[in-house]
Amino acid sequence: MSISYKNLTATRAFATLRQLEPPPHLSTLLTPERIRSCSIPMGGGLTYNYAAKRFDSRVLHVLQQLADEQQVIEKYRALLDGEIMNTGEGRMVLHHLLRGQLGKDILHQGKNLREFYRKEQEHIYTFAQSVHQGKIRGSTGKPFTQIVQIGIGGSDLGPRALYLALKNLKEVQGQLKMRAFFLSNVDPDEASEILSQVDPETTLFILVSKSGTTQETLTNEAFILRKLKGLKNGGMVPKKHIVAVTSETSPLAKSSEYLEAFFIDDFIGGRYSSTSAVGGVVLSLAFGRETFEDLLEGAHEADVRATESNILQNPALLDALLGVYERNVLGYPCTAILPYSQALFRFPAHLQQLDMESNGKRVNRFGEPIDYPTGPIVFGEPGTNGQHSFYQLLHQGTDIVPLQFIGFLRSQREEDIEYQGSTSQQKLKANLAAQITAFAKGKSSTDPNREFPGNRPSSLIYGEQLTARALGALLAHYENKVMFQGFLWNINSYDQEGVQLGKTLASAALAGNREDPVLSAYSEILMISS
Repeated sequence: MSISYKNLTATRAFATLRQLEPPPHLSTLLTPERIRSCSIPMGGGLTYNYAAKRFDSRVLHVLQQLADEQQVIEKYRALLDGEIMNTGEGRMVLHHLLRGQLGKDILHQGKNLREFYRKEQEHIYTFAQSVHQGKIRGSTGKPFTQIVQIGIGGSDLGPRALYLALKNLKEVQGQLKMRAFFLSNVDPDEASEILSQVDPETTLFILVSKSGTTQETLTNEAFILRKLKGLKNGGMVPKKHIVAVTSETSPLAKSSEYLEAFFIDDFIGGRYSSTSAVGGVVLSLAFGRETFEDLLEGAHEADVRATESNILQNPALLDALLGVYERNVLGYPCTAILPYSQALFRFPAHLQQLDMESNGKRVNRFGEPIDYPTGPIVFGEPGTNGQHSFYQLLHQGTDIVPLQFIGFLRSQREEDIEYQGSTSQQKLKANLAAQITAFAKGKSSTDPNREFPGNRPSSLIYGEQLTARALGALLAHYENKVMFQGFLWNINSYDQEGVQLGKTLASAALAGNREDPVLSAYSEILMISS
């Protein structure tokens, strides 16, 4: 069957979807039976529950038709087989291949790319083991005990979120082998603060730049190098403290200035690179091979689930379809990621980039303008902190914001206290259950200040405990959700031209370019150039 690409508004199913009467209020829809039945296994021991989404059987029927008409599963399989899906840059999209093969062998310039990715993973594991065993040490003979990853965007947000998500669990399991820090902002205060917290003699720096030319990352590397070279200890050799994660064609690849180099390629987008060497080096050094392999296994399980054509057996696709329904039919402009797990406190920031950089597009995959909304604004904060911050707007504000809750039955450290008849973990879970219920059902009152309209849709992803395997499945679920929404909207989710204009103007400001009077005026008041 040939694959066709058409805009969302050109589909018969979307026209039908817009003509349906809106489903009843969630206070009517949400029943105990619905909560028990509206669940799909995700892989990694996780479950996706969509009971509190605003749908009925009519909506689900048409959403299945929309998925079929837009051939989203066929497009996913084409992506897995190595077809060009990043049309803007003429590239394959292969982050799924990092964690397992679901399609054909993919050959590029005579190289089997699955074998290449596995070879790089083994390279990482061998290096990490040598560091852990003390066979690879710093230039003054001291073993490495901590890591600083230098990167920005996808080279920082995903790996940082994953490391922080597992740090507590691995510490109590006795598997935290090295502590990690992350340097991303070109603001010199961040680099200075991190260096004040580590001993350079026992620190291994990971420089991450696929192109080898990322301005902010190379500036931060220069900051680090200046500090290392200025140490009074004459035995310090900076190049024996820095490894590079880059492409084989970048200026960093064969440089003698680095202790070791690990490779990715142009088919792994930055925000999709957490399961590549970009995340693999720091996570393998921090936790060991087994943890990173567990992460890859969980991600692969979610990738397999995403091949199901029945939307009620495919959690990522159903999540994507319900999101499109909320965005393009119900007219909701935002969505909130609300993990009831402190370990996931940086996960919303990663998902913000993943979603908004991928699907924040106003032209279709052919570069033609589209006349309908695409990616929503994404934000989030862990519960219960968010309840005392922005939940007021979510409950009683003028905009309805769909909510994505994440929760676990057990904590990672499993150290707790009973207070007023319940433990901290019980209170956390009680708040999660209460918020989903309150957002859906609302509350009537004769006092308008105390009236809650409800009908705020939400989903719930839950599992026994946040482990590496569960985290991998969670990561892949959202990557696949974004992919499916890109297919439904007929946009290219894998380029990011929107970040380029600011970079170009920043370079012009630094060069003292006076051609743009507005840029020059801001440059003057900020004293950018002399």
